[in-house]
Amino acid sequence: MQIVYLTAGAAGMYCGSCLHDNAVAKALIAGGHDALLVPTYTPILTDEPSVARGQLFYGGLNVYLQQIFPLARLLPRWADRFLSSPKLVGWIASRSMGTTADKLGGLTVSMLQGKDGNQRKEVDRLVDWLASDIRPQAIIFSNLLIGGAIPEIRKRIGCPIVVILQGDDAFFDQLTEPFREQSMQLLRQLAKQVDLFLVHSRAYGERMQARLGLRPDQWQVTPLTLDTTDFVNFERAASVDRPPVIGYLARLAPEKGLHVLADAFIELAAKHPKVRLEIAGWLGPQHHDYWAQIQRRLADAGLTDRTRYWGSVDRAGKLEFLRSIDVLSVPVTHFEPKGLFVLEALAAGVPVVLPAHAAFPELVARLGGGHLVPLGDVHALAEQLASVVSDLPAARALGAAGRTEVLTHATSQQEAVRLVEILTGLLRGA
Repeated sequence: MQIVYLTAGAAGMYCGSCLHDNAVAKALIAGGHDALLVPTYTPILTDEPSVARGQLFYGGLNVYLQQIFPLARLLPRWADRFLSSPKLVGWIASRSMGTTADKLGGLTVSMLQGKDGNQRKEVDRLVDWLASDIRPQAIIFSNLLIGGAIPEIRKRIGCPIVVILQGDDAFFDQLTEPFREQSMQLLRQLAKQVDLFLVHSRAYGERMQARLGLRPDQWQVTPLTLDTTDFVNFERAASVDRPPVIGYLARLAPEKGLHVLADAFIELAAKHPKVRLEIAGWLGPQHHDYWAQIQRRLADAGLTDRTRYWGSVDRAGKLEFLRSIDVLSVPVTHFEPKGLFVLEALAAGVPVVLPAHAAFPELVARLGGGHLVPLGDVHALAEQLASVVSDLPAARALGAAGRTEVLTHATSQQEAVRLVEILTGLLRGA
């Protein structure tokens, strides 16, 4: 099957959605399908080899210039290709100053307007390539925010269009008015032209059904999976006489809840004088003050020497990090749509402690390997973590059970098979 998978890069950081999209595309290719993973906005950054094409559409630099400089909308295609060069855009993204959604309202609206927006040249460039060079049997979008070209694709190509919703609302909820409401209206209009939406949890699907006005039959759940290649022969360190370690593996950002975990650790550390906190994840420039505040709280509690920040780890660093911790907790405060870090921890045999919110109850019910606590409840989180680190043999047994479930029932190869079945059904019904 000829499948084009359009994915949106996240400037300057490893992105959970990019990791997922890359893993599924790789599994589709391994399954014998002609699957093209095509980056938009910025090149994707993954902690494993990328299968994405060395070609970029809706290049972040180009779409920004077209938004603010009318003359940029008249540049010839050779200039557009230069401004959308993956190397150039990647270089700029790596030096990003942390632009956030609240500053991108006008650009977001324009991108969603497609042919009626300031980036109409980008729509033509993408659709011309799809219609002339590729002629796909199906097109997958990694989110609806990059779907401004959907009406033109529908008109000129007519193949099934699938959109994977995996955090779109976290972006548009940050937009300021009037851009937020304008964006929502455009997203609802685009949603009507999508054949099927896929989500990784029923809770998130119901949330997005209400927000986008989807029909009940217009979306379905495809459970989150993981490329387990590096985890099949993964071995945890033998039990040693060391202090128990709590781990955090996610972006250092308020919505991921590191401040909640830090407060719980402060409470826990007063009763367990040896327990440690290890932190790994990307720190954007816009969150330096947030991280500094957490560091000050930990220092005031006398816990600086019992805390370590690993930085933004690559694949080898991630595996070493998971090998070094006894329990993972990422107490997110927003509506988490997937939680790839949960599967990564469980695949390494590390149990998890998570909020009883959003995608997490379904993940724990499906895979085991963890405990749930009330959303934002610092004391409950501290108590549950204390219970885990007080009985490490039980924690290891819990993590081992979760590992078995992930390696058996949550692989990217299995998701790729399900995705092909879905696309085949759409083609038959077309």
